Amino acid sequence: MYGYIRILKPELKFREYDDYRACYCGLCEALHRQYGSLARCTISYDMTFLVLLLSGLYEPNEELQKRRCIAHPFCKQLQKKSAVIDYAADMSLLLYREKCIDDWNDERKFTRKVAADFLSRDYKQAQEKYPQKTAKIQTHLQQLHHYEKAQESNSDLPAGCFGAILGEIFAWKEDIWKESLFQIGFFLGKFVYLLDAYDDLEKDQKKNCYNPLRFLAAQEADFPKVCENLLRLMASSCAAEFERLPILKYADILRNILYAGIWTRFYTKKKQEDN
Repeated sequence: MYGYIRILKPELKFREYDDYRACYCGLCEALHRQYGSLARCTISYDMTFLVLLLSGLYEPNEELQKRRCIAHPFCKQLQKKSAVIDYAADMSLLLYREKCIDDWNDERKFTRKVAADFLSRDYKQAQEKYPQKTAKIQTHLQQLHHYEKAQESNSDLPAGCFGAILGEIFAWKEDIWKESLFQIGFFLGKFVYLLDAYDDLEKDQKKNCYNPLRFLAAQEADFPKVCENLLRLMASSCAAEFERLPILKYADILRNILYAGIWTRFYTKKKQEDN
């Protein structure tokens, strides 16, 4: 369920793409600085979106630097550093490690267990910083695991669990923006969960694995259109909540993601099916 919250690069200006890359590289560096080289594997476009969202809303002090890294050893990359990026690094570590444990419990993916074991010490460090968030994430993941194990046919229930997880992560502070940020994360999380299910449906059917959309696919003649409508409902609810926030900084990049980027995989998949 990673990698769906991304930019539509051809629609970005060069300056906007540079800002996006600086936030992405800054997040990678924050993971390395706080948790070591291995933690860089937890980086995602999803948490880069969180960096842009929280930075646009709170406008924290940002430091700019150019550094070489393992991915770019010969050319220095522009990186941003801020309190928001450090927070996103913590959340990246928490979410990735919890997802690894969940994948091990669900599908006995050995590589996920190995990754979880390697990150266990770093996870405890992040957990100590955010014990309440960690507890809530674990609770929602347990409920999600329960729905998946029970072969829940109502896709809104497991999607709501994943939405609540992103909602908790998006709500950075206990302030007036908490509820709006939670709602953005909630609807975006539901969108990602449903899109991931749509993307994996054929594979899951062949392997006889749980997929919340299997039941809908068996009932609806125009299944892709029904899925598109479900996703539009989630995306529009998320965008409506976003537009209520007084965000100017990074606003065009965020709109690029919310109105175009998150749909990239759906329309790619749909085009493949039509052909």
